[in-house]
This record gives sequence, structure tokens and C-alpha cells, in this order.
Amino acid sequence: MSEVSKDFKSVGLSQEILDNLKSLGYLKMTPIQEKGLPFILSGQDFIGQANTGSGKTAAFALGILAKLDLTKLSPQALVIVPTRELAEQVANEIRRLARFTNNIKVLTMSGGLEERHKIKSLKQGADVIVGTSGRILKLLETGKLITSDIKVLVLDEADRLLEMGSLAEMNRIASFTPLDRQTMLFSATFPQGIKELSSGLQEDAAQVTIDSQHQMSTTQQLFFKVEEEKNDALLCVLEHYHPESCIIFCNSKEICNKVSGWLRTKTIDSLQLHADLEQQDRTLTLIKFDNKSSRILVATDLASRGLDVKDVSVVINYDLPHDHELYIHRIGRTGRAGQEGLAISLYTGRERETLMAIGEYLKSDCVIKGLNELKETKSVILRSEMATMYISGGRKDNIRPGDILGALTKEAGLKGVEVGKIHILEVNSYVAIIHGKVEHAIKCLNASKIKGKKFRVGKA
Repeated sequence: MSEVSKDFKSVGLSQEILDNLKSLGYLKMTPIQEKGLPFILSGQDFIGQANTGSGKTAAFALGILAKLDLTKLSPQALVIVPTRELAEQVANEIRRLARFTNNIKVLTMSGGLEERHKIKSLKQGADVIVGTSGRILKLLETGKLITSDIKVLVLDEADRLLEMGSLAEMNRIASFTPLDRQTMLFSATFPQGIKELSSGLQEDAAQVTIDSQHQMSTTQQLFFKVEEEKNDALLCVLEHYHPESCIIFCNSKEICNKVSGWLRTKTIDSLQLHADLEQQDRTLTLIKFDNKSSRILVATDLASRGLDVKDVSVVINYDLPHDHELYIHRIGRTGRAGQEGLAISLYTGRERETLMAIGEYLKSDCVIKGLNELKETKSVILRSEMATMYISGGRKDNIRPGDILGALTKEAGLKGVEVGKIHILEVNSYVAIIHGKVEHAIKCLNASKIKGKKFRVGKA
């Protein structure tokens, strides 16, 4: 067994979990896992200060999985997160880490169209609940969520939870859970509210801090001085770096719309993510970006926190964010879990003070480049290789990724390499299919069955 594998083994995880970690490619513990797991697995209350992308979700998920008693039907772990998107992503990560057994049931509770199906599923039993604070509190107060068997309470992105809710709301949720539970707080920053939250919910909590400088060490940061009109500069950057996947951050939804519309005039496809989108549209947008059906996502800071989109090769700040913490959260989308990343910022003369404030926070000089240093190319083609297909069945129909892949290979004759990521939601599923095969796949699946049942299939 390799030395990195011994790292995971040394914290006392079961062989089943170790084997699953290896199969998922978890070959090296991140700093928050290495320093935090001994406390987490011991059952001690815990505070982890680390950015999104640091591996904290896996850290608390492994702690949860090590404590579950599969003979019980009622929830044993409750994870509170700030957004619906993060709820789904955290739940999916726990499911991935729990796939060594078929008996672990993870439910998200965050409102929306699928909620009645989830409440029905909750009545049938669940091990782990992941949800937003407002929705969880409503379920607790109406008696639909029983938490007398809760062993672990996790508040993820606790600083954001306090921004969106209140200290009283967090304490109210905790009051429904047993006093002898383990409580874990994870936060990118550590404002006074976190200290108050900890003192009310935790006892003798261990604290591990992974500083931002350490987390950003694998991300190259470049700053380009541009004129007031940034679109030509953006095109120049895209042509030079030709990213496989890219998030372009803007400071408002109006600028998002402008940038996305301008990219279309250059025949560059992009998706948008901002607060005006309906929840189901936001979910589908993130799925399409994650499954490589679009290489570019134009987003406001709604997307800078709490989104676990892996393998983002480049982050571009079309606008410099108004404060340095937002800058850290934005560039944290790339260079995740030790991978190399690239963060590019475009700034004008009037953004000079913001640039200097970022440099002071980073405790280093910002690397300023000129656009004339970039290699000229004739044109940029950033079309995706994949398209997204929807299926009108999901977890409520007991559909698993293997069922869909099996139907695509058997009924549509697709090869494994022609099928991308498969996202299973409560009542729908989404599959990335190589562009030239998507219409054929839709036609074949509409004429056949998945797990012996007919479903509607179409292009998302």
C-alpha cells in the first residue's frame, strides 16, 4: 500500500471506506482532512476554518459515515447549509463516499418542486439529512422531521449561514437535537458570530485553521490592466488560454447579461447564473456546466460560495469584487484539492484601489500583465463536446447511474466514452451525451425502458 494510502488508514477508517476512497481517487488527504479527521472521528466537537474546495465536505462526511448505525430508520446526522445548490452537492458527496453500502439513505430538504416526494421518502426512513436552515426549522417545528437519534450536527459555511439567517435560528435547530451529539462548524472566515455560535452549541471544541495563503498556493493569479470597455480584453484572454472550463465573475446580473450576450455575438456559448433565475433553472445550469455541456459560466457572486464544481481550469474576474474575501471565494473555484488553477482579473484605472486592497490582503504584489504579452490567435472556438439529456425519473424511482448507462449502451449502442456525467435528482435525471449521439440516444430510450419502466426522455 502506498504512503498516501497509509495516511487515510492511520486515522482509523474501516477497510470498506478505505477501499471506496481509493476507487474514488482520494489518494492524498488535504490539510483539513489530515489535521481534522483525528478530532472528527474521535467524536469531539470541531471547528474547521477552510475555504470551499479544501476537502472539508469529505472530512465531515467520513465522520458521519463512521458513526451511522444502519439498524435505525430515523436520521442520525443533520447537515445545515446556506443554499439549495450546496445541499444537493453535499448530499451527492456523502452518497459517493457511502457507496460501499447500499443501505445508507441521504435526503436533501431545501424546498422546491421535489419537496413533497422527499417528505414521503423521509417517512420511509433516512440516515442523513442535508438542508437549508429555514426549511429544516419548518420541518422540525411541524414534527415532520424527528431528530431524537441525531448523533452529528454539522453547520457548513457557518459564516454564510449567519449572514442569511440568525444566531437564534441556528440555536433553535440545535435545540431539537440531543445534547450529547457531536457538533461541527465549518467556515471560511471567523467573525464574532461564529464564536458566539460555537459557545452556545459546542463544548471544548477542537479548532483547525487552514489559512487562505496555503489553499491558494496552487493557483496562479494574474491581473490585466484594461480600458473601460473590457469585452475585447476578455476575448483576448479566452483566445490565448482556451480554457476547458471557465467561470467569468461579474458584479451584477446586468453585467452578466451583457457579457453573455456579447459572447453569443462571437459564437461563444455560455450559461448564466444569478439570483433572478428560478431554482430549477439554476440547478440545470449548474448540471450543464458540471457535465461539460457548456465550457463557460457567467456568474455573479451567487456562484462564488458553496458550489462544488470540480475541474474549473480558469476563473476570470470580469469585474474585481468589492472586497478581498469575495476575491478569495471566487478564485477558490479553481485549483481545488491541490490541483493547479489559474485566476485572471481584468481591472481598469478606477479599480486600482480595489486591486491594492487585494494585494495587501494577499500580502504579496499582484502580478500585473499587459494584454500585448498574450499570444495572438485567429479565433476562439469554445464549443462543448457534450449535450444534456433529461429523463423523467430519479431517486424516487430507485434509478441509479448504472441503470442509465446500461440502457444507453444496450438500447442505444453508445460506448462508455460517449456518455459523460450522470446526475440523479429526486424526480429527474440528467445525462451528458456526446453531441453527435444525443438525438439518437433520446429516440432509443423513448422507445425502450429503464429498470422495466417507461420514462419521458428529451434534450434539456
